[in-house]
Amino acid sequence: MAVEKEIQPQQMPQTDDFIFEPLLRKELPQQKVGFNLSKRSSHRAMIGANISPIESLDYEIVANELLNQDWRTRAPTEKLQYTIGKWVLAFMVGLFTGVVAFSINMAVENLAGVKFLATVSLMDLKRTLLAYALYTGSNMLLVLLSAMLCIFIAPAAAGSGIPEVKAYLNGLDIPEAFAGRTLLVKIFGSIGSVASGLVCGKAGPLVHIGACIAFLLGQGNSKVHILPWNWLVLLDNDRDRRDLVTCGAAAGLAAAFRSPVGGVLFALEEAASWWRNSLLWRTFFTTAVVAVVLRTGMSSCKNGACGLFGEGGLILFNVSEQLSSYGFLELIAITVLGVLGGVSGSLYNQLHAHFFLFNTRWQNRKGSLLKLAHAGMVAFVTSTCSFGLPWLVQCRACPDNLEVECPTHGRIGNFKAFNCPHKQYNDLAGLVFNTSEDSIRNLFSIDTPLEFHYTSLLIFLVTSYTLALLTYGILVPSGLFVPAILFGATYGRLTGMFMVSHGLQRIDEGIYAVLGAASFLGGSMRMTVTLCVILLELTNNLTMLPLVMLVLLIAKVVGDLFNDAIFKLHVRMKGIPFLDILPEQSMQQLTARDVITKPLMSFSRIEQVQNIVETLQGTGHNAFPVIDSCSPDKVLLGIVLRSHILLLLKTKSFQLTNGHVSVIRLPFSEESRKPFSTKEVTLEDIDLSTQEMLSYVDLHPVINTSPYTVMETMPLTKVYALFRQLGLRHVCVLPRDPKGPPITGILTRHDFMNDHLLQLYPDLRQTKKRTLSSFSNVFDDQ
Repeated sequence: MAVEKEIQPQQMPQTDDFIFEPLLRKELPQQKVGFNLSKRSSHRAMIGANISPIESLDYEIVANELLNQDWRTRAPTEKLQYTIGKWVLAFMVGLFTGVVAFSINMAVENLAGVKFLATVSLMDLKRTLLAYALYTGSNMLLVLLSAMLCIFIAPAAAGSGIPEVKAYLNGLDIPEAFAGRTLLVKIFGSIGSVASGLVCGKAGPLVHIGACIAFLLGQGNSKVHILPWNWLVLLDNDRDRRDLVTCGAAAGLAAAFRSPVGGVLFALEEAASWWRNSLLWRTFFTTAVVAVVLRTGMSSCKNGACGLFGEGGLILFNVSEQLSSYGFLELIAITVLGVLGGVSGSLYNQLHAHFFLFNTRWQNRKGSLLKLAHAGMVAFVTSTCSFGLPWLVQCRACPDNLEVECPTHGRIGNFKAFNCPHKQYNDLAGLVFNTSEDSIRNLFSIDTPLEFHYTSLLIFLVTSYTLALLTYGILVPSGLFVPAILFGATYGRLTGMFMVSHGLQRIDEGIYAVLGAASFLGGSMRMTVTLCVILLELTNNLTMLPLVMLVLLIAKVVGDLFNDAIFKLHVRMKGIPFLDILPEQSMQQLTARDVITKPLMSFSRIEQVQNIVETLQGTGHNAFPVIDSCSPDKVLLGIVLRSHILLLLKTKSFQLTNGHVSVIRLPFSEESRKPFSTKEVTLEDIDLSTQEMLSYVDLHPVINTSPYTVMETMPLTKVYALFRQLGLRHVCVLPRDPKGPPITGILTRHDFMNDHLLQLYPDLRQTKKRTLSSFSNVFDDQ
């Protein structure tokens, strides 16, 4: 049995694989000296800029006497309140996420608008150096403020946050990932990083923001949070909070792209590890609320009521051209786009992983000031490229018979004047001297043939690709969806220009840009249904459905030949013990018994307090088997959680003898009404006298009498499937011999980790291929 507690030096070992020895091996291999997360028995992961121990969550409903008593005594009105409460919370998650997303977009558009308009005004006055200083200085200030918030207040707010959301929904309690300060820093940090012009997006941070809002709302009865809502006591448990965080993740993506259906599919395909039909309805309801809130906010901002917020990040990229026909040559070009997306997306994932590991390793050895300097340097380089690259290309004459203004006066528009004379525009400035959303809009624009020059698009592609790799390593909130769309749309537009210049004009250049964006998204993120729906909702063009499906499938298949999806790589690089959909190859030759360590620590139904305290002090186990020691057959009564034992000790439900007595009823309190994973009560918080230590406790009220069990001969792959699909924290392994002990052991998440299995059985290694399997690789030489 393995647990998630950290080993403390010069103390009794806290993990089972040090206390016990494997059944099929007589001694454990020696631990490698050094700081290697993948080879330590405790679960430690990179959260923000810190390395933190993490534990599993109790998603399983603990069917003990307290829970049964609670449901028997609960009035029908309370049961109705429980159902209504879940829908009310889903509504509140959608409402608050929509309001926050709209506020972020409004702040980004206004900050970027003021910055661009001031810079352009100085350029019109021929004060170029001052314009450059203003533009670069404002960008660096925004990035530094965002980095300061992350470094000094909430390091967990750095990055996209999607790996942390995936880990939580997989059953892991990530420290500080959903705290109130993390939410605030994520909001204001996202505004700074996106408005500064960094090559990043706000889709990932909005997913994290939605999950944070949901998590905090689900803490409505917790005394350690600021929402003491007693009517939500029935929902204050890990299982219901997991469902609410799923709704929050869906709401965040729906708010980022105004794609309610896409948000639901993202939660189903990418974020959540477990799904139920009832959760589908609540998630869809939540994203619908988000869509209504965003639509209402945009309607209220018409006619300049919200400052410079207008056609900002919430506007649809309306690609309205109807695809009536396309031929074999167009399908060949689209197939090439899919292959190109798979290759370039997988290459981006690999380079991104190496840059991320390098930046994190460098930051781990440096102080806060150097981390700030790193963020400022990236902002300086990005601003210099954004301001300086347009000077390298020649101005182009405005096309004839345009219905839009050329060159554009102001911030939004396809044809940027920048440094060009009257009736001419700078095509590269429309891409680099712009917000990311407006650059995407320009690339997606239709009926603008040969708007961009090949050289301008190639410069933008190389520059944005490189800057995106540099950007994600700094400690600011940053997403990956928007950069991926930018890259794909750029080479998609290049493909469209090539096709149009050779007389194949049945598909517009803007359509090719959309298909290119789909190909890179598919090749990097490996989602299919979700991305397909998001792009269709984003462009408001259903006629592209067959082509988008084709390019996504090709890109995913090609990308899977090289490496994993980018969010999966992030989970592994951070060292998070994630349970993937498919079991590792090392499990195929093992059974449940092969990974069990012994001896097993158990309790009797009537147990002395002193024995319980000593056992809890000497181990970090979170579940213990309870054996009926008075029965000649030593019957297994069930398992009891550490948190419930602490509840018994806290309430001091003791008796003076160890004789069999009737079930002791605990005080009917809010704490005892739910199976909970407490962080508030620890053994050190409980003060016990000498007389109380000699007393006895009846564990019967808190014993889970129906734990999930498997036979010791069951293949480990089948146990893994059961463990993951049901969202378990513990599974009991029973012996095949009925005359043996009533239980062989208990398996936890740690027992399914590939590194742990290969540590027990090194002969199972089938390849020496070097992989980015864990963030811990960067510490091997320390």
